[in-house]
Amino acid sequence: MDDNNQKKGENQSPGKPILETVTVDENSPENLPIEETPEEISTPAVDYPREETGSLYATPPVFRENRKKYLLVAALGSLLFFVFFVLILNAFFSSRGSAKEVKLVYWGLWDQREIFQPLIDDYQRRYPHVKIEYIRMSPENYREKLLARSRLGQGPDIFRFHNTWLPQLREIVAPIPEEIMSSQEFEKIFYPIHQKDLKIDKYYYGIPLMIDSLVLVYNQDLFKKAGINSEILTWEEVTNIVPKLTVKDPQNNLITSGLAIGTVSNLEHFSDIFGLLLVQNGASITDLTSSEAVGALEVFRRFAEPPNEFWNEKMPNSINAFIQEKVAMIIVPSWQILAIKAANPDLNLKVTTVPRVPGSDLVSLATYWVEGVSRYSKDQVEAWRFLKFLIEKENLTKLYEITTRYRLFGLPYPRVDLRDLLVQNQYLGPVMKQADNLVSLPLISQTFDNGLNDKIISYLENAINSTIQGVSYEEALRTADQGVKQVFEKYNIN
Repeated sequence: MDDNNQKKGENQSPGKPILETVTVDENSPENLPIEETPEEISTPAVDYPREETGSLYATPPVFRENRKKYLLVAALGSLLFFVFFVLILNAFFSSRGSAKEVKLVYWGLWDQREIFQPLIDDYQRRYPHVKIEYIRMSPENYREKLLARSRLGQGPDIFRFHNTWLPQLREIVAPIPEEIMSSQEFEKIFYPIHQKDLKIDKYYYGIPLMIDSLVLVYNQDLFKKAGINSEILTWEEVTNIVPKLTVKDPQNNLITSGLAIGTVSNLEHFSDIFGLLLVQNGASITDLTSSEAVGALEVFRRFAEPPNEFWNEKMPNSINAFIQEKVAMIIVPSWQILAIKAANPDLNLKVTTVPRVPGSDLVSLATYWVEGVSRYSKDQVEAWRFLKFLIEKENLTKLYEITTRYRLFGLPYPRVDLRDLLVQNQYLGPVMKQADNLVSLPLISQTFDNGLNDKIISYLENAINSTIQGVSYEEALRTADQGVKQVFEKYNIN
C-alpha cells in the first residue's frame, strides 16, 4: 500500500464502515439500456360510404393495407423483445461466471489449521471465487505484528483478538456492515457481554466464535477425603471449607492447600481473580483508592496471610499444584481445564460457577476471543460474509464437533440459542450458566498483548507484592491507581 493510501486508512473514523469499492460492469443487467415499449399503433377511424345493395362499392383496400402494417410492427416488436431478453440472460450468467477472484488471509491463534479447514472448504465450495488461507500465529508479540503489518498493507483480512483489545485496535479494525449483519441481528444472536465489549458508537467491530469466563475447579477426591459433599455457592462457604481441605506438617509447612489465592509469583490468573473480587465487591478498576477496592484486596490476601496461611509462595505454580493434587480448589478460565486433564487424565475434578458474595447475584469475569476484519482489507464485505457463515448454527456445532477430535471439548457457543446444548456439559455448563452475568476488565492474564492488560497487571503485581512486604492495602492500591490511570490515558479510555 502506498503512503497516501496508508494515511487515508489511518485518518478514517471507526464509526463509519469502510467498504470495498465495487467496479461497475457496463454489461451487467442493471446497466444495460432499457428499450422503451413502442406506443400502441392505432388506425384512425375513416368515414366510408355505406355499401348499398347491388352497389359496386366495397371496403376500401387501404384498411387491409394498414392491418398488414400493424401485424408487421407487432412481429418486429416481438423479435426485438426476444433478442433483448436473450441478451439480458447472457449478461446475467456471464457476470455470475466471471465473479472476481478473492483471496482472504485469516490469522488465527490457538486453533490449528485442521480445525478450521473443513469449514473453509465448505465455504469455498459454496463460493468458488473465494480462497481463504488460515495461518496460525504465535501469541508472542502478536498484537504488535498485527498493528505494524496492517499499517503497511501487509496484514491479514481476518484476525483474532481478545475481548479487551478493541481500544488498542481502533485504527485497524473495521465495523460490521449493516448489509451483512444489522445491530438488531447481532443483539439477538449474542450475549450482553458481546454487545458491551464490541460496540463503539452504533457499530459492532467483531464476531465472536466463543464465550468464556472464570470458573471454580475442585478436586472431588480431596473433597471426599475431607468429608465435604456440599456444592460451593458462596465465598462464605469457601471460607468455611478451606481449613478442612488444608493439610500441614508438624512444622506448619503446607502439604495440601484448600484454595490457591492471595499471591502473585505462583498464582496463575492472579489478576483475573482480583478483578473478579473487585466486581463482586462493587469496586471499579478506574478507582482503586475506593474502600470497595481495598476490601477486595483484603479478601484476596486473607487466605495467604499468617497465621492461617492456606496458600503461600512456597507452593508450586497453582496449575501444577492442582495437577499434583496439592491444592483442592483453583479459579481459572475454562480453557485451563484442557491443560489440566491433558497432564493428568485420571484427575477427578469438577467444575462449578465462581463463588458469589452472599445475598448477591452471580457474576464472573469474561475472557474470550473475537474474529475481526481489517479496515485495510480490500475485500471487507467478503471477509465479513465468511465470518457470518462461521456463526451459523450448523457451522458452530460442526466446529465444536471437529475440535473434540483434537481435545477434550470445543469452544463454548457464543449464540444464546445454543446455550442448552452445553448447559449440562460437565466442563462448560458453568460457563453457560454465568454467560448472562459477565463483566469485562483489562486484567486478563495470558493475552500476551504487551499493552492494556499486561501494563495494568504489572501495576497490580507490584501493589500486591508490596503488601506481602508490609505496605498497607490503601497505600499499595493508591500507587497502582496512578499507574492504571496512565495506561487508560494512553489508550484513550474514559
